[in-house]
Amino acid sequence: MSTSRSGSIPEAGDPAGVRDPHGRLDGPLALAEPVEGVRPRWVLSVTLATLGVNAVLFACIKIYLALQAQQFDAGQKEAVLALVTGVGAAVSLVANPVFGAVSDRTVSRFGRRVPWVVIGAGIAVVGLLVLAVSPGIGVMVVGWSLVQAGCNAMTAALTAAVPDRVPRRQRGRVGGWIALGTTTGILLGMVIANVARDLLPGYLLCAAVIVVLAVPYLRGSRDVPLQRHERPEASTRELLTGFWISPRRHPDFGWAWITRFLVFLGNSMFTLYLLYFLQDAVHHPDPTFGVLVLTGCYVAAVLVTAVIAGPASDRIGRRKPFVIGASLVIAAASLIAAFVPTFSGALVAAIVLGIGFGAYLAVDFALLTEVLPAAANRGRDMGVINIAASLPQVLAPVIAWPLVTSGGGFVALFCCAALAGLLGGVFVAPIRSVR
Repeated sequence: MSTSRSGSIPEAGDPAGVRDPHGRLDGPLALAEPVEGVRPRWVLSVTLATLGVNAVLFACIKIYLALQAQQFDAGQKEAVLALVTGVGAAVSLVANPVFGAVSDRTVSRFGRRVPWVVIGAGIAVVGLLVLAVSPGIGVMVVGWSLVQAGCNAMTAALTAAVPDRVPRRQRGRVGGWIALGTTTGILLGMVIANVARDLLPGYLLCAAVIVVLAVPYLRGSRDVPLQRHERPEASTRELLTGFWISPRRHPDFGWAWITRFLVFLGNSMFTLYLLYFLQDAVHHPDPTFGVLVLTGCYVAAVLVTAVIAGPASDRIGRRKPFVIGASLVIAAASLIAAFVPTFSGALVAAIVLGIGFGAYLAVDFALLTEVLPAAANRGRDMGVINIAASLPQVLAPVIAWPLVTSGGGFVALFCCAALAGLLGGVFVAPIRSVR
């Protein structure tokens, strides 16, 4: 692939910059706005890597961590789970933008993003091994924190690769595929948890999955390297202060952040105690298998709406109506779970949630890539956006635990989740730069 800065013509499928009338690239090739479409093989590789990350995260969050918390202290399982997931989410809150910012300035022959996919996978594997041999709650917290750090390093690099490589006209479609990877990863996580029900083989299987599914991206990423003389200069202070993106100067970025935060907060509250909901409120005879069934229904619905909504938003050139409608559907799913506490009601809620979340993940991702402040900081800015998905994991246990144990039970929990989703839809409206 040519990296010439004057008169070079990129290969088909390679990123290309905006050119002046003389055919010269306006700035470094690695930072250029992509104009050439990406190939299906590249999209598939990003999807598989995303699938692996989410399979590991959700197998642990929904099943393994809950079982391990119950094993260590059955009487305080909710508190233990809240502690472990809350600390891990706090780690992800920091890790995602930091790894994104570091990847923006990484100089290597493999590109800016690939090294951090490799490093992130290694950190996650170490964390899973620590969890597998954990003798108590303290070591469990350390292991899960490492898993979160590694998975967020991978996520930061993979999400930044999309605005690096994908032109705007394809981002709804690519967002749909990434949504498929995210949700199919959840289903794969439930399959892993049902195949390997003991903690040791389960964590080892998770480690194998995250490595194997990252390989296609590592082999075919075709990241454009940033040359050393092209790397933006920045002091440590500038790097640290850069994580604050003023909503006054960049209001559309601010509104996009808050809407994602609210929708993900509602989703985190909905899913955090799903195993305990089936066990204690629905009285399902096999709650672990019940979570698998609900997840399968959810993923099936996501598969349909993600592949429809993403390309549809590309065709009509509008994102906001899809995101607003999807947020309202997500809120409705939480209300169904709140007022129909049966397994049949949970099935309906899972399907409705999948319909809404599939459309939301596909189109909102495309919307987010279109409100980034600067090309030189795509990784950092996508990392800041990803905080909107990580911070709810910190806050959800803080809100959910008192609601479930002494504040109205699962009905109150799901009603609060519905309110968050509803507000997430409302705050999309002020975004001006995206239709």
